[in-house]
Amino acid sequence: MRLLKIRRNTYGYFFITPFIIGFLVFGLYPLYNTFALSFTNTTLMNASSAEYIGLDNFKRLFADDFFMKGVTNTWLLWILNFTPQIGIALLLSAWFTNARLKIKGVGLWRALFYLPNLLMPATIAALFFSLFQFYGPVNQAIVQLGIVDEAVHFLQKVSVARILVIFIQWWMWYGQTTIIIMAGIAAIPVHLYEAAMVDGATGPQMFRRITLPLLKPILIYVFVTSLVGGMQMFDIPFLLTDQRGGPSSSIMTNNILMYMKFSSSKGHIGAASSVGVLVFIMTTVVALGIFFVMRDRNIPSERKKKEKTLRPLRTQMAELKAQE
Repeated sequence: MRLLKIRRNTYGYFFITPFIIGFLVFGLYPLYNTFALSFTNTTLMNASSAEYIGLDNFKRLFADDFFMKGVTNTWLLWILNFTPQIGIALLLSAWFTNARLKIKGVGLWRALFYLPNLLMPATIAALFFSLFQFYGPVNQAIVQLGIVDEAVHFLQKVSVARILVIFIQWWMWYGQTTIIIMAGIAAIPVHLYEAAMVDGATGPQMFRRITLPLLKPILIYVFVTSLVGGMQMFDIPFLLTDQRGGPSSSIMTNNILMYMKFSSSKGHIGAASSVGVLVFIMTTVVALGIFFVMRDRNIPSERKKKEKTLRPLRTQMAELKAQE
């Protein structure tokens, strides 16, 4: 019977084996290989005879203003699209889960919010490129309406290019963030809100004192996943203008720089890998910072209380065993 139980317990390992194999082959090995290549001078021309050069690739990156500009752009574009994204998602979630408002058609609204996330980023970038190019519909409309005398080169303006990238990123992802937060709010016990209402708490007070503290695990997930996606931003800024992060490298991100180094005439694989390694380290450090800042600080104190409560019981159990 015991042998049969052990065999049944091993079934779970068979179910998770495909994931483990996939992670090792397509996740862990590429990460290891990227780290290894970042310490070499590998190019497409000398891939078989590459040499170990230590930290030279990283030294060149930190001395390159182009790389520092890419880091600044990546953080700027992510923060400016994630801030309104999380703010509007929290607001919409609070509205649609509020029993007092009784908003009708919540399922329909959620579907409409999520629809942009189903579209391919490449198609959205191509759409906005067509809309805002020199002979595009936007220029034709503003000229015919008399707003401007002649067409405007929208995609050659730094501010317009950044606003378009920020808007597209926000528009595509705020629906998913809203649905995740709504699911988190729905999991909060209703009796907490009922007790607060009996005590005379207002809607904003309940949101601040009940909803936000209990949403910490969901918010950590949203922050970290959005951070990872933001640091890997590539297709929209790449396809929106000149495929080099123009104008004036204003929307050039880390991944665009990595692609440019890899796709150059020599194909600097080692230099491109060093960019990927720095993005990985930067993302990991900030993600750990998010976990630390948003951790539940009451857990240690609760554990101490449990230890104090259980200590006398353990002492009594030990004395009874000694008497036996």
